[in-house]
Amino acid sequence: MDSVFSVVGSCVDWDVRSLLLFTAIFILTADYIKNRRPHSFPPGPRVFPIVGNIFSVDYNRAHESMTQLAGKYGDVYSLRMGQRWIVVLNGFEVLKEALVNQGDSVVDRPDLPLEMDVGHGLGVMFSSGNRWKQQRRFTLSTLKYFGFGKKSLEPVILDEFTHCAKDLISYKGKPFNPQFSIDNAVSNIICSLVFGHRFEYNDEKFMKLMKWFDRCVMIHASIWAQLYNSFPLLMRRLPGPHQTVQHIWNNLKDFVRAQMKEHQQNWDPSDQRDFIDCYLNEIEMNKGQADSTFDEENLITCVLDLFVAGSETTSTTLRWAFLYMAKYPEIQAKVQAEIDRVIGQSRQPSMDDRANLPYTEAVIHEIQRMGNIVPLSLPHVTTKDIQLGGYTIPKGITVILNLTSVLFDKKEWKTPNTFNPGHFLNEEGKFVKRAAFIPFSAGKRVCLGENLARMELFLFFTSFMQHFTFSVPAGVKPVMDYCFGITVAPRPYEICVTSR
Repeated sequence: MDSVFSVVGSCVDWDVRSLLLFTAIFILTADYIKNRRPHSFPPGPRVFPIVGNIFSVDYNRAHESMTQLAGKYGDVYSLRMGQRWIVVLNGFEVLKEALVNQGDSVVDRPDLPLEMDVGHGLGVMFSSGNRWKQQRRFTLSTLKYFGFGKKSLEPVILDEFTHCAKDLISYKGKPFNPQFSIDNAVSNIICSLVFGHRFEYNDEKFMKLMKWFDRCVMIHASIWAQLYNSFPLLMRRLPGPHQTVQHIWNNLKDFVRAQMKEHQQNWDPSDQRDFIDCYLNEIEMNKGQADSTFDEENLITCVLDLFVAGSETTSTTLRWAFLYMAKYPEIQAKVQAEIDRVIGQSRQPSMDDRANLPYTEAVIHEIQRMGNIVPLSLPHVTTKDIQLGGYTIPKGITVILNLTSVLFDKKEWKTPNTFNPGHFLNEEGKFVKRAAFIPFSAGKRVCLGENLARMELFLFFTSFMQHFTFSVPAGVKPVMDYCFGITVAPRPYEICVTSR
C-alpha cells in the first residue's frame, strides 16, 4: 500500500513540476513572440524576458547611460521597459527632424501609469490632444497678460532679488547651503503670477512646498517610477517611493486647492488679479460647452505644472551658476568687470542691458549647457507611423529625447566637457546663440516657462554678480557631482557669499 502511495505521490510531484516548467516556458515564449522587435524597428541592447531593458539603464545617471548606448546602437535605438517599447533619439539632426520637421507626429504625451494616477492626464505638461491645446493656449495668453516674458515683470523679479539678497547677507560670509534661498526667490515669481502674492522665506507651508517638489522630481526619474510604469497592477499594491510620490502630489494639490478656495470667496470677474482669477473666469465662460476642458481639477494641475516648468529648472540653474562661479573665479571676475562697466553699482539691471553684456550672456548660456538641467526632456509618443534614421517607429511608441547627446556633442561644441563661455562668443567677442543649444527642448512642446526662465536667469544672475562674490569655504574644492531626477541638480553644497 505504501508503495502505491509513493508512486502516486511521485507522479503528482512530477505533474506539478511539469506544469510549472510548461507554464514558465509558455510565459517566456509568449513574451518573446509578443514583444520581439518589429520589422524595421530601431536596434538596441539584448532584451530580457518580462523585464526587458529595465536594468540596462543606470538610473543614477540615466542620461549618460543612454548616451553611451547611442555610441553602440546609433542615434536612434530602442529599449523595452517591461512590456512597453521606447525609442531614444540622440544628436541634433535627429531631434530636429523629430521635433520640428515631424513635430505633429510626436506632439502628444504617452499614457504613463504613474503620471496618469497622479495627474490623470490633466494640466499642460502631461495632457494631449484638445485638452493640451486649450490649456496651453489659455495658460500662455494669460501669463502674457500678467507680463510673462515682458518688461512689466522686471520689477517683480528685481524686487524678489532684494528679498533674496537680504537673506544671503544674513549669513555674513559664512558657509551655507543656498538651495532654499534660491528655490524661494524663483518660486515667488510664479506665486506672484498665479496666487497674486509672494511668501516669506520662513513660511513653514511654503518651505514644505519646496521640499515636496524636490522629492517628486527625484522619484519620477527613479527606477521605482520605471517599475511602476512597466508593471502598474503589481506596483500599485506594493509599498515604496512610488506610493510616497502620490501622497506628496495629493498634498501639493491640497495646497493649491486651498489657494483656489480663497480666491473663490473674494472673486470679482471684473478684477482679475492673477492666473487663478482668470482661470475661474474661464470656467464660468465655458460652462455648458461640450468640448471645454476648463474645470477646477485642471486648474489645480495647471498651477502645479507652472511651478515645475517655471521654478524648478530656473532655481536649479542658479544653484549650478553659484557653483561654477566659485569654481572659476577668473570667469566670475570677468563677468563682474563687464557688469561694472555697463551697469555700474548705482542702478539695477534691465533686460535692455543684455545686448551690451555679451560675456555675461555667454556665461549664463554655458551654465545652462553644462548644467544640463532637463537631460531627457519629457517623454513624447508617436501619433502615427514615422520614419527616423532609416527606421520605422510605429504609432503609440514612447519617444525619449536625449538632450544630453546634443548639449555635449563634440561635433557641435569645441570643448563639450569643459566649461567654456567661448562656445557662445564669436571672434569679435559678440554673443552668438548656437542652434544646438536646446536646453528647453524644441518644437510645439518646447518648455512652457522658457521666456520666463530666460528673463529670470538674466536678471537674477546679473544682480547676484553685481552685488556679491561667490566662493567655496576655505580648504574645500568645488564638487560638481549631481543628483539625477527629472532635473539634474548639484549635490547639496555650502558656499560663501560676500558683498562687493
